[in-house]
Amino acid sequence: MYAVLTAIIAYLIGCINNAYIFTKYTRNIDIRNYGSGNAGATNVLRVLGYKAAAPVFALDVLKGVIAVLIGKYLMGNTGAMIAGIAVVCGHNWPVFLKFRGGKGIATSIGVIMTVSPLLGLIALAIGVTVIVLTKYVSLGSITGTVTFVLLNVIFWNSTQIFIFSLILASLAIFQHRSNIKRLLAGTESKLGQKTEIK
Repeated sequence: MYAVLTAIIAYLIGCINNAYIFTKYTRNIDIRNYGSGNAGATNVLRVLGYKAAAPVFALDVLKGVIAVLIGKYLMGNTGAMIAGIAVVCGHNWPVFLKFRGGKGIATSIGVIMTVSPLLGLIALAIGVTVIVLTKYVSLGSITGTVTFVLLNVIFWNSTQIFIFSLILASLAIFQHRSNIKRLLAGTESKLGQKTEIK
């Protein structure tokens, strides 16, 4: 029962879509109708710029942190991991927005940094480095989550956290499947390319 309760609470926290709420009430637009069509911080950045994207990114990270802390309070480390996966699923497929959400990277950052701060920091640093060098946010996002899996293999702690890292990486890769196709085709948008609202 606690596992189900933890998952439901975390999922509902994830369903609070900051990109949609922020753009709806500040610009009266549905961010899903612009740019990549995703309700996430990267698309807000692409469409409205850094000033709009920064609070969305921060709040998405924060909801990952809050969900994990609630899960840990209810069920310890197992609850933290259940909550971490559920909150990312809520962000990606929010029931209140007909399951059209974001790609879960900012929320995953909050989750990973709360569950495993040291390995999370290393994975984040590598992901950010890839973004800086290539200007591809999608490539950096995928690299960061996959790096977290590899780090959990190198610095083995438990099967549980390895499976947790594998699920998070799988979610990230699945949500970026169209980006992967564009990366392979050389048509992926780079950081700094902006989509204007007409």
